[in-house]
Amino acid sequence: MTTPPPATDLSADEARRIVLRAQGFLGTPDRRAGVRGVLRHLGAVQLDTISVLARSHELIPYARLGAVGRKKVESAYWTDRHAFEYWSHAACILPIEEWPHFAFRRRAYRSRPHWNHQLPDGTYDQVIKQLRTEGPLTATELGGAKKTSEWWDWSGTKVAVERALMYGEVVCVERRGWKRVYDLAERAVPADLLHDELDDAECLRRLVRLAGQSLGVGTRADIADYHRLKGDQVDAVIAGSGLVPVTVEGWGKPAWADPAALETPPRGRHRTTLLSPFDSLIWERARTERIFGFTHRLEAYVPRPKRVYGYFAMPVLAGGRLVGRVDPAREGSTLVARQVTLDGPKAVPAVAQALVEAASWVDCTDIRVERVDAPDLREPLAKEVTGALTTALR
Repeated sequence: MTTPPPATDLSADEARRIVLRAQGFLGTPDRRAGVRGVLRHLGAVQLDTISVLARSHELIPYARLGAVGRKKVESAYWTDRHAFEYWSHAACILPIEEWPHFAFRRRAYRSRPHWNHQLPDGTYDQVIKQLRTEGPLTATELGGAKKTSEWWDWSGTKVAVERALMYGEVVCVERRGWKRVYDLAERAVPADLLHDELDDAECLRRLVRLAGQSLGVGTRADIADYHRLKGDQVDAVIAGSGLVPVTVEGWGKPAWADPAALETPPRGRHRTTLLSPFDSLIWERARTERIFGFTHRLEAYVPRPKRVYGYFAMPVLAGGRLVGRVDPAREGSTLVARQVTLDGPKAVPAVAQALVEAASWVDCTDIRVERVDAPDLREPLAKEVTGALTTALR
């Protein structure tokens, strides 16, 4: 085994800036590469059913590139066999060139002894036959997704096609009305990528390296969480991944970094934006607290009386810091800030800027600020929003 180089010492601020640059929030955005560039850079873009301003996979490129057209976002993901959907950090859009590196997960699913849903005899073969002759198709077009109205009560067809998706015989090639559209992998994946030839170690080495590059710097747990690997899987390959050991002030645990991220100091313009709670910058709670000193959790599944920040509170990034939260809604052409949390008066201009840019992106021409956690800041925020909106509409 090759001995890793001596650890580099990073201050907490240096680590934070490395993370921001690695995640696409520091420096000039690569607009020429666009949405596809964001996907390749991050390695995974999480999908989720919740849609407030937009769905999470739309919010993620928006946060980095600004007001890119929403139709262009969908087109960038799903045309030209550029991407596929699979289980990574969660259900994620992944660059198509990473298909071979998820072979370890496909093999694990194929050898899985127990499943939550029973698969009726002959259904799997029937689904494959139907896709071969009629595809691409949704589960509804294949014969129905559910047996009853209960979300968990899948039909045999849905069980079969989801099993085929996990095995890699079927691919989700787009979302249509939020329904997965399935096709055979032999048609959807380019021939040079359609194989499971890489052994588990090589797959894991690649995903660990990609996670380190996308994170910039991270602990063992951070790196494992990015593609939902196990800690011992990371341990087995990290020495050969190309990542280098570092120590970060205040982290308390060993960390690893992308060596390219250490070569030049991270400098450039900071993005000011609302963040999806499913953005890879903040999707791991302990890491967000460690890097930004900011505690955040999604409260969409918390009973309303117990919510602190709101149904879909979106952190506000400005100046490389998380300076507040906005729980947004839309009423016609009005973006409503139902609940706003501010990190003091200095956060007011940044939160106003983030609200105005988001409103413009989703074609809202007005903004209404409702509740602010510090009541004395509600009027200054509303005034700042009005001024910024007036300027933007000129």
